[in-house]
Order: sequence, then structure tokens, then C-alpha cells
Amino acid sequence: MSVPTPTGRPMPGRIMAGEMAEQPAVLRRILEEGAPRILRTAREIAARGPRFVLLTARGTSDNAALYAKYLVEVVLGKPAGLTSMSTTTAYGARPDLTDCLVVTVSQSGGSPDLVASTRAAREAGAITLAVTNNPGSPLAGVSEFHIDVLAGPEKALPATKTYTAELLALYLFVEGLRGGDGSAAKVLPELAEQILARHDEVRALAARYRFAERLVLTSRGYGYPTAKEAALKLMETSYVPALSFSGADLLHGPLAMVDNVFPVIAIVTEGRGGEALQPVLDRLRDRGADLVVIGNRAAVEAASAGFVLPTEKVAEEVQPILEILPLQMLAYEVTIARGQDPDAPRALAKVTETR
Repeated sequence: MSVPTPTGRPMPGRIMAGEMAEQPAVLRRILEEGAPRILRTAREIAARGPRFVLLTARGTSDNAALYAKYLVEVVLGKPAGLTSMSTTTAYGARPDLTDCLVVTVSQSGGSPDLVASTRAAREAGAITLAVTNNPGSPLAGVSEFHIDVLAGPEKALPATKTYTAELLALYLFVEGLRGGDGSAAKVLPELAEQILARHDEVRALAARYRFAERLVLTSRGYGYPTAKEAALKLMETSYVPALSFSGADLLHGPLAMVDNVFPVIAIVTEGRGGEALQPVLDRLRDRGADLVVIGNRAAVEAASAGFVLPTEKVAEEVQPILEILPLQMLAYEVTIARGQDPDAPRALAKVTETR
């Protein structure tokens, strides 16, 4: 039910807020209903012995695909890459994809370039898997295998629950490829509820960025896709230019633009990614950056401000599913503070059809 403003119009952002709040339930649904099917699909594909993995996606789903790339390379020890669809759709390239697993990730499964490149990959000998929120989509229809992320209808233009659903589905799939059971994800729904209940903390952080002209987000390892997704959410909802960098890449030049008034958000994953990011955080502090940290308590206490994540005993590879939650809320709150409606970003459509 919508809440009217004094003018009688629905409250700005009510759809996005409602869908963010659904995420713990979506994660439970995947673990309880989707996991057996996902693991079964993974075992069937593993029996085919793919030598390497290519991931295809656009937008928010591209950040989920990048997360899967880390999983494939770290957990499975297989080479993985992100495809450039234009090589197929614009240039007509037809590489030999024998023994390759091509995973196409898409909320709607409707963009023509995703469908065309997946069809071409199958014709080129690839094992094709579609990961979507729409089992009746054209993409699911041209793929040999399909995983439904079970997020339910998503009406807000900024994707929130479909993103975390894609992450969890991809994690379970990779776990299935290696013969695991995905048990590390069982803690996620409860922890997600705890994080989403701390909206007031995020609202206080958002006040720092109401008048920001630009932002930088950075992380390393599994946290890097979170930095990219958070930057996308901030740009598409609040229109604040937000640049995302791997911490290593930030040191290779872009650090020069950071000064004592430049806002930087760092996602510090508990584990090896967070350890690798520490030299970057030291350099940012040396430059006097306005540094906000999303991560463990020690990292937050060493920054200007932050949000402490309950990830102390959570496996590093599933932490991105929690890391993005306060950043989704931040994008929402910054947008509201700037007098805009996060449900209706200008110039955007729910299904973007690229070719």
C-alpha cells in the first residue's frame, strides 16, 4: 500500500524501499526452494567438463557476472572472462567455444544482444546457461540451461533484490560445480534483516553526500563488484557522478585526483580482499580523503565514518550479498535528500534493449 504525501501523491521511492526490504525473504526463498534445482543444474553441467567460463551481462547484472568471475577463478581454479557482446552482434565474430561454459546473466532476459550472443555461443559449441528472473524470457528460451533467481516482480527501475538474488544464485551454482552444498550462505537472510533494520545509520551517512559533486568507490577482490554496483546505483538514482576503481587501479594514477575534500567510499571485505586493500586505505588517509568505510569495525574506526557489517564469521565469498545492502540504502537516501525520486530515474527504462 502506498503512503500519500500531503499533496496526495505517493511517497517518492516507496517502490524501491519496498523491494530493498524484500531481500531477506528472497534470499530465504532461493535457499529453500531454488538451491536444490541450482545445485542439480550445476552437477549436470560439471559432468560435461567445461574447461573455462565466459560471462555475459549488462548493467547491474554485469556486476553480478564480475562477482561470478571471481568465484570461478578463486573457488574453481578455472579461467573466466567477461565477454564483449559487440564482437558477436556488431562484428559477426564466431570464436570456437567448444568445451566452454557461457553464463548469461540478465534480470529480464529480454535484451536482443544478450539473446543473440547466447544463441551464437550455443551454435559455436558452448554449454549455455541463462540466469534470469524470468524463466519465460527469450534468453531462457535460447539457452540450454536456465536458473530462475526467484526474486519476484521488480517494479522499481533501480535493481536491488534481483541483484542480491543473482549473487546468491551464482554462488550456489559455482558451489554446485565444485560439489559443495552452499552452506556458507545459510546465515545471509538473518544478517540481511539486521543490516536493513539500521536504515537510520545510513540516513545519517547520506547527509555527507547531499551536495557531493562526485564520488569514488573502491575495493579489492570480492568487494570490487560491490563498489561497481554501488557506483551504478548512486549514478542512476541521485545523478551524482560516481567512479569505481579496484584499489590497485586507484593507485595507478586516479589517486592523484583525491584531496581533503574528495569523498571516497571503501568496501573492506573481511578476508584477503580487505587485507589487500589496506595499503590503499593508508594512502587515502595520507591524502586527507573524506573516507567512509563499509566493512569491519576496525576499518570503520580508522576512517572518517562508516557502517559496520556483521561479517566477522561470514565466508568472504558471500559477503558481497551483505555489503551492497547499506549502499543500496545510501543511494536511496542520497536521492531523497536531493529532492529526487529513486523509483523513476530520468531517461531509464526497466528493460534496456541494446544490440
